[in-house]
Amino acid sequence: MALVNKQAIAAAFGRAASQYEQHAELQRLSADALLGQLPERFFAQVLDAGCGPGRLSRYWRERGSHVTALDLSVQMLDEARRQAVAHHYLAGDIESLPLTCAGFDLAWSNLAVQWCNDLRGALSELCRVVRPGGCVAFSTLAHGSLPELHQAWRAVDERPHANRFLAEDALQNVVNDWRGCGQRQTLTVWFDDALSAMRSLKGIGATHLHEGREQRVLTRAQLQQLQLAWPQRQGRFPLTYHLFLGVIERE
Repeated sequence: MALVNKQAIAAAFGRAASQYEQHAELQRLSADALLGQLPERFFAQVLDAGCGPGRLSRYWRERGSHVTALDLSVQMLDEARRQAVAHHYLAGDIESLPLTCAGFDLAWSNLAVQWCNDLRGALSELCRVVRPGGCVAFSTLAHGSLPELHQAWRAVDERPHANRFLAEDALQNVVNDWRGCGQRQTLTVWFDDALSAMRSLKGIGATHLHEGREQRVLTRAQLQQLQLAWPQRQGRFPLTYHLFLGVIERE
C-alpha cells in the first residue's frame, strides 16, 4: 500500500480552513459522541491532536485545561490561533509527535487518525505523550462509511471517490493492544441535494484520495446522474458515517 501523502493532506485541509466550521456537523456530532465515552474528571493538560480550527481546543480551554493544539496543516493552526482557542499551537504529525513523553493528562483526537499511515503507530505516539493515569481518546471512521457516495458515483464511473477505512474488528484489535475500550456508532448527516453532500466533504478539506484523484470538472449530465443515483429518504440526501470511538486509560 502506498504511503499516505501528508503534504497533500495538509494542503487539502489548509484550503478549507476558513470555511471549515460551516461544514463540520459530522465533526461536532463525533466530538459529542467521544466526550460521552470519557470518564468525568478534570484533565489539567490536554493535547488536541488534529485540532483543525480548534472547536474542541476551545472546549477544553473553557473547562480550565491547559491546551496544546496540534495540526498537520499550518493554515488550520493559523485559524485556531486567530480564534485564540488554545495556549500553545504546534505544527506536527500525529505519527511523529514533536513532544516529550508523559506531558499530558489527555490526548484527544477527533476524526484525524484515519489520515495516518498506521493506526497502531499513531496511537503509540498519543500514548507516549500521556502520563500514567491519563487518557487517550480518539474517533475515526470505520469500513462501510459513505455508502451513498459510493453508490451514486458508480452511476458515473468505476473509480474510487472516497477513501476506504479499517474494519471495526481491525480497529478493536489495535485498541486491545492497550486494553482500551472501543465502540462503533453510526451517524447520518442530511442534505438537500447530492451536490450539497459532496460540498460538505470539500468544505472540511476531506478531499484527498490516497489512490490519487483525476482533476476534472463534472458535467451537468454527470451531476444529474449523481443526483438520481443517490439514495434518498423523503426527498433528503443522507451521508452515513460509521464511527469508531476509542478510549485508552494509561497505566
